[in-house]
Amino acid sequence: MTTTTQPEKTESMYDRIGGASTVTRVVDRLYTLILDDSLLRPTFHDTDLAPLKRHMAALLSQVLDGPKAYTGRDLATVHKPVAITDAQYRSVADYLLACLYIEHAPADVLAAVAETLTALQATVVSADSDPAAAGVST
Repeated sequence: MTTTTQPEKTESMYDRIGGASTVTRVVDRLYTLILDDSLLRPTFHDTDLAPLKRHMAALLSQVLDGPKAYTGRDLATVHKPVAITDAQYRSVADYLLACLYIEHAPADVLAAVAETLTALQATVVSADSDPAAAGVST
């Protein structure tokens, strides 16, 4: 009798970090940090955060091979009017990675998210960084 063995299904990064509940905590903590940051807070003045959080959760879920897929507008189109600087982008990226770390995301998950963030930076950043905001003296 011949038996076929099924390949072992690898757990997604999304499942490994704890799924939807962890993604929600990460996104909630991320926006708390963003709003506490004097460099980032003005960007979100008078902004309804609920849709932003939903989009971020879907985007993060997609990056982590989760069940949600980001269906929002193209990232370059969405961010261009906001004129995101390199310093602002790096701050948000660092906060996101810190939030995942707090939730005990494994090192390989952190590395994969960091790689995605690096790949997306040129798409999202549309303004020259302010040297003073970036902590660079001129």
